[in-house]
Amino acid sequence: MRDFWQFPTFIRSRIWEPDLKRLGTWQNIAVRSARMLWSVVGDLRQGHLNLRAMSLVYTTILSIVPLLAVSFSVLKGFGVHEQLETAMMKALLPLGEQGVVIGIRIIEFVDNVKAGVLGSLGLALLLYTVISLMQKIESAFNYIWHVPQIRPFTQRFSGYLSVIIVGPILVFSSLGISASLMNNRLVTSLTAIEPIGSLLHFASALIPIIMVIAAFTFIYVFMPNTKVRILSALTGACFAGLLWNFAGWAFAAFVVSSAQYTAIYSAFAALIFFMLWLYIAWLVLLIGANVAYYHQHPDRMTLLRGEPALSPRMTERAGLAIMTAVASNFALQQGHPTTADLARRTGLRGETVINLINLLARENFIIATGDDSEYWLPTRPPEKIKIQDVLNVLRTNGEIGPLSPDHLETPATLEELFSTLEDAQSQAVENQTFADLIAPSAVTRQAAE
Repeated sequence: MRDFWQFPTFIRSRIWEPDLKRLGTWQNIAVRSARMLWSVVGDLRQGHLNLRAMSLVYTTILSIVPLLAVSFSVLKGFGVHEQLETAMMKALLPLGEQGVVIGIRIIEFVDNVKAGVLGSLGLALLLYTVISLMQKIESAFNYIWHVPQIRPFTQRFSGYLSVIIVGPILVFSSLGISASLMNNRLVTSLTAIEPIGSLLHFASALIPIIMVIAAFTFIYVFMPNTKVRILSALTGACFAGLLWNFAGWAFAAFVVSSAQYTAIYSAFAALIFFMLWLYIAWLVLLIGANVAYYHQHPDRMTLLRGEPALSPRMTERAGLAIMTAVASNFALQQGHPTTADLARRTGLRGETVINLINLLARENFIIATGDDSEYWLPTRPPEKIKIQDVLNVLRTNGEIGPLSPDHLETPATLEELFSTLEDAQSQAVENQTFADLIAPSAVTRQAAE
């Protein structure tokens, strides 16, 4: 038997060391899939996705009635709100009989939500609850995609409402189309012909899975505050869709065999099962988003999990190296580097580069542009960005409240030493800009051209 401690060595030699460019098509796909699986499992083991899923469970319980009330009100205008009830009941099928009870109770609560009874203040609170849920979902997806900020308020309000309004219409349309196709006279007659009939029955069984994948793809494309490629979103949605159906089957089997839990928890059993199923559902959705992220950014899949802590000296050097690379490309008109380009040029891990880039972007030194990928360029010409300003940001990052040197009790002699060191550094780079860090020969050659 292979020694357990040699397993990481086996992983490194068979999965992480091969050059993908030299592998065949199927070997390339297999190695990429293994790397992606390793990265996703590593993220799960860190526990952040679990915490996000649990947070979304709490928010969903608070927001599910207002959310469905708004969605039902939209579909009532079309006279087809029963379609959404059907979709919700199907989502609760893994809960068995408890799911039917919970679904009926939720529909009763929704029917009791009357705009005239709520008043303007109540209606505003209802919409706020719904938008808060959407904001929490976006924050979870932004965490997976390493996006530091959510959408501005105006985009948030309009975008979230568009999903709440358009989403129910899409659900109704997909259900209506599938029902119409299966009830079509031509399709009905074809079911009597073999093997066409078997293929049609198989296709009808796939329709729920396809609908789930389509819904997940829409969520993965829209929710993160960044550009997500359709192929990457579809890849994550396919993985999450299959996992969703497997989780539903496994959870249904668990509910059937959990009579003892019902006896122990009595009336609370339905609520506990409902919360557990919500947690599994959100976790599946977040895992699919993680797959989509690594599919779009394969360079960020690494053997080692977790983010290494940089020393203060390394933080300064890496931050200045990234800023210099962005300024140099801009000044020499060599195109704008992507996050992957900056990771390759510095030799740092993707997560480390992302954090430094986000810090520089937050302090308005660089800005992202581009549709398919994020291309970085300076917010000002390199000759107007002082080295000392960037150094101050890199050195003081995280100094908030009690973690600031202003709250540190130190002897006067030590304060004098710190002041001397800071003055010496300021004098060393006084009035120097990032234009001074660009190779003079390259600048001269560019000017001559």
